[in-house]
Amino acid sequence: MFKKILIANRGEIACRVIKTAKKMGIATVAVYSDADARAPFVQMADEAVHIGPPPASESYLIAEKIIDACKQTGAEAVHPGYGFLSERTSFAEALAKEGIEFIGPPVGAIAAMGDKIESKKLAMEAGVNVVPGFVGEIDDTEHAVKISNEIGYPVMMKASAGGGGRGMRLVNDAATLNEHIRSARSEAQNAFGSP
Repeated sequence: MFKKILIANRGEIACRVIKTAKKMGIATVAVYSDADARAPFVQMADEAVHIGPPPASESYLIAEKIIDACKQTGAEAVHPGYGFLSERTSFAEALAKEGIEFIGPPVGAIAAMGDKIESKKLAMEAGVNVVPGFVGEIDDTEHAVKISNEIGYPVMMKASAGGGGRGMRLVNDAATLNEHIRSARSEAQNAFGSP
């Protein structure tokens, strides 16, 4: 059992992990950006470490900042919550190199499920029912129009990185497809560091 863990997430996700850890007698460390300085999860944790400006790509998604916060506070393990760093094998591997435990699935499972395209392929190979549609990367808008016309509108578009509905768009017709692609790519880049 760990004595102290760091929660590498924010909001309700962090609140839930903190509440559970406290019930288990485990001390908690929150990390927060400028935007979350007064958030409830920061107040609930036993300790809190500032990790940067509001964009997640400049704070919550930077593994080195999380590792530094662990070293600073003596946290033995990191609970990533879901989304953010929970789906990055490089994060779990970086923690292991520093002797910090990752509370979550093994690296192989993260790799298999972290990329939405690869996870859907894996599910199909295992015989799991999946939502029908195109499985793979879309090259450009022209490719997206071709695929969408074959599937039929409306279509749901999803960036392969991240989760929580980020980078996901409902497209009702070809006329708005290009706008939705740009929007989804931008949101995924901002939220997960990958378009």
